[in-house]
Amino acid sequence: MLSIDPKNIPTQKLHGYLLGAVAPRPIAFASTIDENGVPNLSPFSFFNVFGANPPIMIFSPARSVRANTTKHTLDNAEATKEVVVNVVNYDIVQQMSLSSTMYPKGVNEFEKAGLTMLPSDEVKPFRVAESPVQFECKVKDIIYTGSEGGAGNLIVCEVVKLHINEDVLAEDGSIDQYKIDLVARAGGSYYSRARDGFFEIPKPLSTLGIGVDQIPFEIKNSKVLTGNNLGMLGNVEQLPTEDDVNNFAKEHGQFVGVSEEKKHTFAQEYLENNDVESAWKVLLLK
Repeated sequence: MLSIDPKNIPTQKLHGYLLGAVAPRPIAFASTIDENGVPNLSPFSFFNVFGANPPIMIFSPARSVRANTTKHTLDNAEATKEVVVNVVNYDIVQQMSLSSTMYPKGVNEFEKAGLTMLPSDEVKPFRVAESPVQFECKVKDIIYTGSEGGAGNLIVCEVVKLHINEDVLAEDGSIDQYKIDLVARAGGSYYSRARDGFFEIPKPLSTLGIGVDQIPFEIKNSKVLTGNNLGMLGNVEQLPTEDDVNNFAKEHGQFVGVSEEKKHTFAQEYLENNDVESAWKVLLLK
């Protein structure tokens, strides 16, 4: 058996062991705003519920292991003492993943991920309209566990209002675990779909993805492509060149001249096989 003293290995390696062993973990899709009212949206898998009377949730936007910087979510929670915790189901998992990209402060991750800002009733941060359950919270306390990279910052939240999409309810009014279709985080690139088991999503680019807001209007408003599809399309650094698209057309003549709807269907098939580059080439065909 491999026995490890945490003090004797690099933090990044220890981080990997912890995430690989403590899994799957629920995801707090946390919405905050800064002092100027600028929205921020980011997912955190150091998260759970810790009481019902009062209803308490805790999540931790840990300090960056590599750079020892703090998350915008933590900065905003310190400043405004409010947060909305949205749960993540399979329908929005790709968009959630895209939102985890390290965009600069002031960039609206709702727009980058193609998600809808829904006004809250009791707090200022917006809810994610596409999330099946949203918890409006007041920050009761923040517990700082250290000042080095990888240290946790436990944000203790009291739920002051929750919103549940009626589509995920069973006949008796409880949440149907099959209908809600939750996902959870594991180690590396792995996630767990609660009702089906493990699946994998490639990590967001280390550079910035273009974001759903930069996808051409006719594609972004497709009747075929799903939010997950758009999340994958938005997680590219740049679009294929015109030469790339023309070469693709020569090799795949069956896609040339077809309707927009058929192009979107063909692109979706490529996305289902994680071939984002080919999906973009189909979509950009003239």
